[in-house]
Amino acid sequence: MQNSVIEHWEVTKPAVFSSKGLVSSQHHLASDAGAAILSAGGNAVDAAIATGLVLGTVEPWMSGPGGGGYMTIYLAKEKSIKVVEFGMRAPFNSVPEDYPLASGGMASSDAFHWPRVEGDANIHGSLSVAVPGYIKGVSLALEKFGTMDWKDVIEPACQHAEWGLPIDWYSASKINSFMRELSAYEETRLTYFPEGFAPVLNLEGGINTIHLGHLGKTYRMLQTGGAESYYQGELAELIVKDLNTAGSRITLRDLREYEASIAEPISTRYRDTDVYAPGSLTAGPSIIQALDELTANFKPGARPEGDAYAAYTRALLSAYEYRLQNLGEGAQTSTDQTNTTHICVSDSEGNIVSHTQTIMSGFGSRIMLPQTGILMNNGMMWFDPRPGLANSVIGGRRPLSNMCPVIGVKDNGNVFAVGACGGRKIFPAVFQLVSFLVDFAMDVSSAAHQPRLDVSGTNLVTIMNSLDESIITELEQTFSQTRLRPNGVSPNFFALPQILERQKSGETSGACFIPSPHAKVSAAN
Repeated sequence: MQNSVIEHWEVTKPAVFSSKGLVSSQHHLASDAGAAILSAGGNAVDAAIATGLVLGTVEPWMSGPGGGGYMTIYLAKEKSIKVVEFGMRAPFNSVPEDYPLASGGMASSDAFHWPRVEGDANIHGSLSVAVPGYIKGVSLALEKFGTMDWKDVIEPACQHAEWGLPIDWYSASKINSFMRELSAYEETRLTYFPEGFAPVLNLEGGINTIHLGHLGKTYRMLQTGGAESYYQGELAELIVKDLNTAGSRITLRDLREYEASIAEPISTRYRDTDVYAPGSLTAGPSIIQALDELTANFKPGARPEGDAYAAYTRALLSAYEYRLQNLGEGAQTSTDQTNTTHICVSDSEGNIVSHTQTIMSGFGSRIMLPQTGILMNNGMMWFDPRPGLANSVIGGRRPLSNMCPVIGVKDNGNVFAVGACGGRKIFPAVFQLVSFLVDFAMDVSSAAHQPRLDVSGTNLVTIMNSLDESIITELEQTFSQTRLRPNGVSPNFFALPQILERQKSGETSGACFIPSPHAKVSAAN
């Protein structure tokens, strides 16, 4: 009898090469839009923002204007790294009593293994919505590090939002898998199931589309009114009115006083590479800890063997134990802070962007705002619902997140960007990919195709079933809880990474999540 997912196929994708710039993302339409920005003279930051804005319209279950994120930027001229922080935060009026613990069990969450809350109030519905920072964050990144005007960078997303969500078998399956929860919220149900049925693809090869409510109008309002219109003015009032009608605690003050920020990254020296990541409240401190442990306890050979994967597992177990016990805005840390999507971008000048954005779970809170078409996040799920802890709910606090957009600078002059989507599975994937690129000098294609494992908050070690049988056997004999799973299209037992590396010569190679039919690396002309 079959008791787990089995996929009898092998998918490969070749790397893409260019000296003019690359965009790697989870959707080909978004990657193409970003590459067009590069071709029009924009830099990597311009292209990353344009790509991300389009992603909010073509894979709305992953990210969008109702979410938040982090962007790590390598500035080639200055040879410096900056981080733009725009994670979500709790409404000022949030209180722990909004999230009473259920009688038993753990949350049905892809974020952290928190105790379950009554009615899953922190996972979907109005009280799961945190204050969104996405529009404020990408606007700040554009102002400080971009070269193009906001109206030009947002134009591709305006067009896609007006066109609607293209439906093929993959997008239809994503929507159908959330049908029960999406149907509980009227505007969401009317949008994604307009005739009361799940969307179907055109069997003749054409593309049906779903009209995304007023999202096209909202993007045009953002284009003409600027990013600040999301946080003050008519658009802000529409957002708050719909949220309050649904029962959210978010107020106009929450939007008006939200601030994105520019910060220095945290870093570590790993072999011959300086690795940079966002600071506290992301998975950055955890990946630094795991890499430091690998430095101390593992000496790489010619290729990753059983000892490498055992070392990965031990480092991840240790880092996650510390992470869940100690990290959060209330914790004393050494630095100052799903469904998600990741973008890697390079330009002809050598600037590199590693950018993660999210609305948290698949379809976020599942609430689509009637007057704006914005699908809101469920960022309150990032908080531990138990009071009095480092990551507990407090009004105005930012929660611990799993995002980890990394940039590495090698001694030979190469610069790479790595990131992923996949909730708590992000950090284990990024950690191993850094090791593949540094310890074994893999090119991006080899790293993207190399089997990985996942250890993300429990003692369970999930191993890609494409790993060598001898290594699988060794891991099964070493660790008490293991399972084999495919790195498949869906469900995703492992994170979905994007990678690129720019050689000192200027030649850049990019790779994207291999099994996805949508993920693509696009090159500038």
